[in-house]
Amino acid sequence: MTLILAGDIGGTKVTLGVFGLDVKRPRLRIAEGYASRNFPDFESILVRFLSDHAIRPDCACFAVAGPVLAGKCHTTNLPWVIEEKRLCNILGLDKVWLINDLAATALAVPLLKSSELVTLNKGIRRKGTIGVIAAGTGLGEALLFWDGDSYHPISTEGGHAGFAPTNLLEAELWRHVRKERGHVSVERLLSGPGLVRIYEFLRANEQEPEAAEAEQTPDNEKPAVIAELAMKGKNTLCKKALDIFVSIYGAEAGNLALRGMTTGGIYLAGGIAPKILKWIEKGRFMKAFSDKGRFSDLLSQIPVKVILNKETALLGAAIYSLPPNPEP
Repeated sequence: MTLILAGDIGGTKVTLGVFGLDVKRPRLRIAEGYASRNFPDFESILVRFLSDHAIRPDCACFAVAGPVLAGKCHTTNLPWVIEEKRLCNILGLDKVWLINDLAATALAVPLLKSSELVTLNKGIRRKGTIGVIAAGTGLGEALLFWDGDSYHPISTEGGHAGFAPTNLLEAELWRHVRKERGHVSVERLLSGPGLVRIYEFLRANEQEPEAAEAEQTPDNEKPAVIAELAMKGKNTLCKKALDIFVSIYGAEAGNLALRGMTTGGIYLAGGIAPKILKWIEKGRFMKAFSDKGRFSDLLSQIPVKVILNKETALLGAAIYSLPPNPEP
């Protein structure tokens, strides 16, 4: 049996999985998650996984949050350098692939089941380029280009492009973050830490009571607490922060749809969207998504869906490891 080793290397968590071949898509047999902060490098995690599960993979591909250039990645949110050659030596394989994590996610989209998706906008179903956007520890974006015959993943670093305010309040938010950070990328606001920045901006400017629970929470847990307080209606500042966050998410997803002419649909991946799904479904997201002036009608025709499968990037990496391997 062919064994496929796949990995999803994020900012806070690394997931490794073993897949077997199946008729429609690779089937996940083993999955193990590791906290990135507990290891000095990715290789240490890989060695631990191989030791714990005593496997010899036939092929391997690892999806990583960051740009992959010439078989090497300096991870964006971790102090790691990952190289294909070093991974080949550890695994005893002639070739190992590194691929951007959002490109891997995009590659898996056509194979997702309806039960793994939630539709925000039905739109018009067309065979065309697909866009994927994922807010989590950071912000990732990718395209799955349709050439008329097959799909090709295209990685981007669009999350680090400049944030464009769409109203006066967002302009004030931009100015606030500009003073703090200099360059205001979309990721500075559309991510877990970004939600905290939006909350802190409102706390400094709104005459509303602070959220005591959020103030007493460690920084890495604050995004989840702010979102939870908002969805439970327990704090007005948190509700306003989540409203702004969802609007920014919708607007940036619409930007990606325009840049990639994603007539095949926009898919929301990452850890945040499923957790705040009921807030996204209220309508603010789709209003911001389609608010594109003369192109609003075009945007309203694009299907928009949320991915529920947490292992989509892992699945995409497994798919990529099988021949033929289209370069992202």
